[in-house]
Amino acid sequence: MPTVKLNKKVFNKLVGKELSDDQLRERIPMIGTDLEGIEGDDINVEVFPNRPDMLSEQGFARAFSAFIGVKTGLRNYDVKKSGSKVMIDASVKDVRPFTACALVKNLKFNDEKIREIIQIQEKLHVTFGRNRKKLAIGIYPLEKIKLPIKYFAADPNKIKFRPLEFPSEITALQILSQHPAGREYGHLLEGKEKFPFFADAGDNILSMPPVINSHITGKIEESTSEVFIECSGFDFNTCKICLNIIVTAMADMGGEIYSMELEYADGRKVTPDLDPRKIKLDVPFINKWLGLKLSEKDMVDLLAKMGYGFDMGFTLIPAYRADILHMVDLAEDVAIAYGYEKFDAEIPNVATIGQESEFETFRRRVSEILIGLGLLETSTYNLSNAPDQDEKMMTDFPLVELESAVNIDYNVLRAWMLPSLMKVLHDNKSNDYPQNIFESGNCFALDKDSETGVCEFCTLAVALCGPDTDFTRIKQVVDCLLSALDCRYVSSEAEHPSFIPGRVAYVSVNDTIIGHVGELHPQVLVNWGLEMPVAAFELSLTGLFKALKSRQ
Repeated sequence: MPTVKLNKKVFNKLVGKELSDDQLRERIPMIGTDLEGIEGDDINVEVFPNRPDMLSEQGFARAFSAFIGVKTGLRNYDVKKSGSKVMIDASVKDVRPFTACALVKNLKFNDEKIREIIQIQEKLHVTFGRNRKKLAIGIYPLEKIKLPIKYFAADPNKIKFRPLEFPSEITALQILSQHPAGREYGHLLEGKEKFPFFADAGDNILSMPPVINSHITGKIEESTSEVFIECSGFDFNTCKICLNIIVTAMADMGGEIYSMELEYADGRKVTPDLDPRKIKLDVPFINKWLGLKLSEKDMVDLLAKMGYGFDMGFTLIPAYRADILHMVDLAEDVAIAYGYEKFDAEIPNVATIGQESEFETFRRRVSEILIGLGLLETSTYNLSNAPDQDEKMMTDFPLVELESAVNIDYNVLRAWMLPSLMKVLHDNKSNDYPQNIFESGNCFALDKDSETGVCEFCTLAVALCGPDTDFTRIKQVVDCLLSALDCRYVSSEAEHPSFIPGRVAYVSVNDTIIGHVGELHPQVLVNWGLEMPVAAFELSLTGLFKALKSRQ
C-alpha cells in the first residue's frame, strides 16, 4: 500500500478541526487506513489502493472531516467553462488513445503546495496509474502555454525538446536512453513506431507521456498561478476519474476549476465532469450483509459521514470516488461509518471441515503424471490477444474481449490453452530441444445463458517440440495419461485448422468429445516463427473430471 506523508498543520486546517495526536491515532485507522506514525508535523498513513482520492492532504482531509462529523455529506465543486480546446489526433489511437484535461486558476503556490502536488501526482502514478502503464499525468504552467492544445503521435526521431531537468534539447527517442525517466519508463513505449506528445498552439512540446514533461513548458514554480492538467491512458473513464481527483484537490487548495473541450475524431467531450453518479440505495441488502437493522435515515446519515449525498432514494457518489462499483461497496462504507468496534463478535452456528476441492486434487494428479513423463509445467496468463488466439492458429473462435484493456497484447480472455504454449515455445527458440511442456488452466467462452455472459472451464494442453516429434509420440502421451487415470477413450478422425489434415484426431470419453490430438500445421509453425515440428493435444479437464465422476 502507498504511504502518504501529510503535513499536520495543513491537514488540520482542511479538516476544520484541530485534533490532538492521540485523537488522530485513535480515529485515522477507523476510516479504513493504517496510521504508520506521527512525527512532529508529519502524519504518515498507508492508504488502501481502492481509495486513490485519499492520496493527498486535501483528499484525506476531505474524507476524514466527513468521517468525524465536521463537514459531512457530498462536497460540491463549481466547474466554470473556459472555452479552451484540446485537439486529439487520430494518430494516438494505437499508442495512448485517451486524455482528460482541465484548467485550474487562481492558485497560490509555495514550496509546501508544490510538494503536495508532486506527491499526489507520484502516488497516483504508482497506484491508480499502475506505474504509468494504465495512465500518466501531466501538470503544466498555463502562462507558458498557448492554447489550444494538441495531442498527437509522431516519429520520435523527428520530435526534439528539452526534457525536465536536462541540460539540452534531444530527440524523443534519445530521451529513452539518455534521461533517467526515459530509462525508467521507456519500456512503456517499446516497439511503438510513433510516440504520443502534447504540444501547444505554437508547436512547443509540453510532454511525451508517459515518460517526461518539457523543461520549458512543464515545470511548476512558485510564480505559477494557473495550470493545465492532462491525464492520458487507455481508458477514458479512468483518465476522467484521475483528473477529478487532482482538480478537486487543487480546488481545496483554493484554485478555481475550468473545463476544457476535447475534440476527438468521433465527437466532443468536456472534462472535468464533477456531477455525482447515482445508485439506488438498497437498505435491505446492506442490512443483510452487515447483520444490522438500520433505517433508511440512519443509513443516509452514515453515508454522509463517508462523503456521500442522497436524493429521492438514490445515493450520490462523488465524482472522485473510483471504488464504488456495487451495492456491497456502499455496505463497506456504511460499516466503516457505523464503526467496526460496535459490531458484536458471534460464533456461527454452522460447523464445517475444510478440505481441498476434488477437482483440484484431480488436476494436481494430472500434473504429477505429466511431470513423471518428463514434461515441464508452464504457467501463463488468462489474458491473451486475437492474433495469438485465432490468426496464428488459423482458427476463428469467438473471443471474450475486455472492455478496458491496458494494452493490445492482453485484450481478450483466452479461448483455449494451446496458443499459450505456442507463445512459450516462440519465446524459447534459443534454448535446446526437445522442449516438451504442458499447462492446465482456465479458458473462457461467450455464453448468453450465464449471468455474466461468459462461461469458464479448465483445459489441459501438452506440446512436444523437437526434431523427432510426430503424431505417434503425442498419442503416446495421451495413452499414458488416460491409462494412469484408469480412463478408457476412443480416438476418431477429425478436422481442425490448426493441425495437419489426416494427422489429427478427436479424443472421446463416454461418447463425448473432450479434446483433440495431432501435429501442428506447417503454416501455424511459420506464424509462430518455429523451425521445429510441434505435436500437441488439448483436453477439457472439466469434461474429463465429470466423465470419471460419473463412473463412481
